Amino acid sequence: MDVDWLRELCLSFAGTTEQIQWGYDLVFKVGGKMFAVTPLEPAPVCLSFKASPENFAELTERQNIIPAPYMARAQWVALQTREALTRDELTRLLQESYEIVLAKLPRKTQEMISGSRTSAGRAGNKKTPISKMRRKKALKKKAAKEKRARGR
Repeated sequence: MDVDWLRELCLSFAGTTEQIQWGYDLVFKVGGKMFAVTPLEPAPVCLSFKASPENFAELTERQNIIPAPYMARAQWVALQTREALTRDELTRLLQESYEIVLAKLPRKTQEMISGSRTSAGRAGNKKTPISKMRRKKALKKKAAKEKRARGR
């Protein structure tokens, strides 16, 4: 596992963003919530991510995998070496981490993210979920303005 492979994998998940946070950590987020973190400079851990309660218990019993510092109470695990998991295991666990975080987002945010996932596959669909939200917001403003005008 290297940073380029990790970036390619995490950014393949719909709605994922990346940013440098806390000086030198590369953070992967969905809907503004973290699901994976990797340091870009040498550190005691090489990757941290959210795990399900079952996987958290199982993974933390394995060699070179520990409860993530500061995040263990939220069931995050940290890999102490890049070889702690195979690529297939890591791919599955990062997908699960993404899905756990996505499932806890507000429904509208989930719909917007899943809409971007499905509309990208449909040919000819030029309207994005964001433009639909803007249109709804504009209609609400117009209705409120008309209601105020009638009330005068």
